[in-house]
Amino acid sequence: MGNLIAQSMVVAFASAGQYLVPLVGLIGAAISFFRRRQRIALVSDVAQAQSTDALDGMSWREFEMLVGEAFRLQGYKVIETGGGGADGGIDLILVKGTEKFLVQCKQWKAYKVGVDVVRELYGVMAAKGATGGFVVTSGRFTDDAIKFAAGRNVRLIDGPKLFALIKQARQSTATTARQQTVSTPQQTAPIKTTTEPNCPKCGARMSKRLARSGSNAGNEFWGCSTFPACRGIRHLG
Repeated sequence: MGNLIAQSMVVAFASAGQYLVPLVGLIGAAISFFRRRQRIALVSDVAQAQSTDALDGMSWREFEMLVGEAFRLQGYKVIETGGGGADGGIDLILVKGTEKFLVQCKQWKAYKVGVDVVRELYGVMAAKGATGGFVVTSGRFTDDAIKFAAGRNVRLIDGPKLFALIKQARQSTATTARQQTVSTPQQTAPIKTTTEPNCPKCGARMSKRLARSGSNAGNEFWGCSTFPACRGIRHLG
């Protein structure tokens, strides 16, 4: 009896799976599309803003999405780790060619990002064999953090630098799109050519005429355009 119940459950799950798997895939695609639209909207809002105030009021999640899209515009493949919350761990992994970079995002407006954060990232980079790393904040860095990063493969991006980076990347993308539009070959109207022959008698242009009598009645032929002054003709074909 137990085996029969187990087999029935397996069959039931298998039947349900043929509908659940495509549904899960569809939901995943919809979420990905929504997040992509959200990232583009965030970049657009910041790129059109007049100051770094556009970075204020974002949640840590929105800030992370904004930073990820800024790196995408620079040609990086961006992997969102999806963990760590507002203050913990590696938020993004960047890939360009064979190189890997780690990113920590700090949506800190109340105080500056200190050296401990930069030192922590540097240690994780060494452990994971990353080529370099970025610490990105909407605020500023302490002097100790700036000194520690100097000479190391860690780049510090504060609010003003991030704001300028997004504007530059957005303008570069727009310029490339315009250049591609301009370089697209334009179709020109075909040149109309004249196929009328010249009269064999006087050299004037000829025009099509219709024979109204004789053995060729109803057939077209070339007749001199100066007719009746000139009666030169040519057969069609």
